[in-house]
Amino acid sequence: MSAFNVAKFGGTSVANFEAMSRCSAIIENNPQTRLVVSSACSGVTNLLVELANGVQDAEQRLNIMKQLADIHDAIIDQLADPTKVEKEVHSMLDSIASAAEAASFQSSKKLTDHLVACGELMSTYILTQLMRERGVNTIRFDIREVLRTDNNYGRAEPQVEEIAKLAQEKLAPLCAEYVVVTQGFIGSDEQGNTTTLGRGGSDYSAALIAESVKASGLEIWTDVPGIYTTDPRIAPKAAPIPEISFSEASEMANFGAKILHPSTLVPALRHEIPVFVGSSKEPEKGGTWIRQQVENSPQFRALALRCNQTMVTLRSAKMFHAYGFLAKVFEILAKYKISVDLITTSEISVSLTLDKTDTSGGAPELPQEAREELQELCTVEVEHNLCLVALIGNHMETKGYAKEVFSTLGDFNLRMICYGASDHNLCFLVDAHESKAVIQKLHLDLFENRYK
Repeated sequence: MSAFNVAKFGGTSVANFEAMSRCSAIIENNPQTRLVVSSACSGVTNLLVELANGVQDAEQRLNIMKQLADIHDAIIDQLADPTKVEKEVHSMLDSIASAAEAASFQSSKKLTDHLVACGELMSTYILTQLMRERGVNTIRFDIREVLRTDNNYGRAEPQVEEIAKLAQEKLAPLCAEYVVVTQGFIGSDEQGNTTTLGRGGSDYSAALIAESVKASGLEIWTDVPGIYTTDPRIAPKAAPIPEISFSEASEMANFGAKILHPSTLVPALRHEIPVFVGSSKEPEKGGTWIRQQVENSPQFRALALRCNQTMVTLRSAKMFHAYGFLAKVFEILAKYKISVDLITTSEISVSLTLDKTDTSGGAPELPQEAREELQELCTVEVEHNLCLVALIGNHMETKGYAKEVFSTLGDFNLRMICYGASDHNLCFLVDAHESKAVIQKLHLDLFENRYK
């Protein structure tokens, strides 16, 4: 199918009846859009995660269930024919209540995935009916029939070849006849158990689906009109970026720009599928195109901020001119499935930050068992309340750039600096209470004043 477009809508884009109606209008205005990927309604996933973590107080569970029902009923009540959708959604709410009670006795990652997936399953029932009532030839599809993953609950790994095979068998034929509405974020393992791709995984799953059906374009509709030089809520003079390369956007996503999930661009990059990011609230404002090649590649493109960082510092005199110390450290980390994000070393110490990709909230933790094994090799210091600041750009090895950056940061305490693995980013840790001021100062000096 030529000019096949996939459109993904985030939680705020399907938050209520008006938001869903705007989504439908966007779809109606682009006849090339044949596949729609929807998140859960805004706020729903957080409530489901709370239940999945185990709420022992029955009254509190009932209160959360009421909030879930109210969010969905407020939309259902505005449908012209709500009967069937109401039945489907309330059946799911009953299932959620039972699972939440089970979680109050014993929670698990498998049960968490079962629970948090319900948000997308419910929102797609409603969005499908709303679009039908607006005259769109729409069908709902359960993406768990196609998006096959392993059973690493909470951050399941997609099985790309199997997804492509199933998509061509089950999904592509439907797209030729209907506008198909399906779910982001969720999949299933070989046994049919529900899995999730981790928090923020809706964008990633949309890209996987776009790849599997051989789409020519992917649209990510959110609550902001594209990608900005930094978060406008932190630096009000942040400017929109009309076009950005895959490399730059990948760095931004990896280092905390919430507009994209870190893995989103991998499937798009594999097949050079251009990605558009725009606001479903204000589609007329345009957005950002992410492409393989772009016309303009400035030295400084954007700033990203990622908080809730955990830094682990390992110290041992045995490291000095020794072989194999880091190998032993990473062997222990791998044993406990601990993902490392950044790393710096000195003669007798190594500092690293821990990566966090699963569905639970908060900062990543170093498990006690891992800490005890590491302490047999060295001293272990764990620090929280840190934020990662990343400066994204191009050819940042150019002479003089470091002076320009670090002279701006003279009044701030930098805890860890990483550069060299990529010429597209420079990143460092700062104390959480200073993080926004650091972003504001960098943006003022490197963007606002530089490009006046």
